Amino acid sequence: MIEVDRVHKSFGAVRAVQGISFVLQPGQVTGLLGPNGAGKSTTIRMVAGFLAPDRGRISIQGHDTIDDPIKARRLIGYLPESVPTYPEMRVREYLTYRCRLFGLERSVRKKAVDWALERCRVTDVAQRRIGALSKGYRQRVGLASVLVHNPPVLVLDEPTNGLDPTQIGEARSLVLDLARDRTLLISSHILPEIERLCSRVIIVAGGVVRADGPTGGIAGGDRGVLVSVKVSKVGDEARLRGLFASMPFVAAAEPVKSETMALREGFQGWRLLCREGAGDAQELIGAAAFANGLIVRELRTDAASLERVFMRAIETEGSVP
Repeated sequence: MIEVDRVHKSFGAVRAVQGISFVLQPGQVTGLLGPNGAGKSTTIRMVAGFLAPDRGRISIQGHDTIDDPIKARRLIGYLPESVPTYPEMRVREYLTYRCRLFGLERSVRKKAVDWALERCRVTDVAQRRIGALSKGYRQRVGLASVLVHNPPVLVLDEPTNGLDPTQIGEARSLVLDLARDRTLLISSHILPEIERLCSRVIIVAGGVVRADGPTGGIAGGDRGVLVSVKVSKVGDEARLRGLFASMPFVAAAEPVKSETMALREGFQGWRLLCREGAGDAQELIGAAAFANGLIVRELRTDAASLERVFMRAIETEGSVP
């Protein structure tokens, strides 16, 4: 378990993190998203014990990272974006060295290394030098190096960065396998990877949490409807905008690009964001369109993508949530 409670961190006049809080449970894969300068990397480094918070508290399995740092760090496997390996060392040699760093007894090191090699699917390159391996294999060796002491918590920063599609698929499968009995926190800027890997998403911008929820729910909570309406003369767009704005169950309306819908000449696409508790949005919009003499070619639910939720969250960076 990871507990982050009202954590703050500043670098001079720059307030990188401003009161971030979250709790991550075992068996949960959580994605931490944010633009550059959002406080994402600072948060990751504080959780991993590389930085100390100015205020607030972080604990790993009940061990405070400030009051009990050694025990807290031994419970974590942290893989930074740039995998820290020694290219001149052989894979088995490097993993054995990592066992020594983690304080594993000599009697259990070989068993621990064999287990990590097998778990991360690098047994076939155990005697090869790390510098001679492909990027995908080096990434897996890096993961084996943070897994060799079998920690209950894994913190992974951009685990699929720079990998080709085949390697990304292998890394994704491995991460999901590891998540079955661990708490995983993954930082990434690749939104499709977060959607595939994570059961929960935390979006950070301006040093604060802007959105937090289940991966499907955080996007699906946006009640959007796409409607394709016939337009025939100048001024129809303004008329439609006014009409949609007058509907009490519509919170916002905006034209959409043609690639979003299968539009024909003479039709314009709109995305309507409906208010909570409005009932069946499609039925209401269809009835309103009919009552106002609109010709509707297409009307369907538009489930919000994680990308849209992410962009909306970071657009509020200048305001206090």
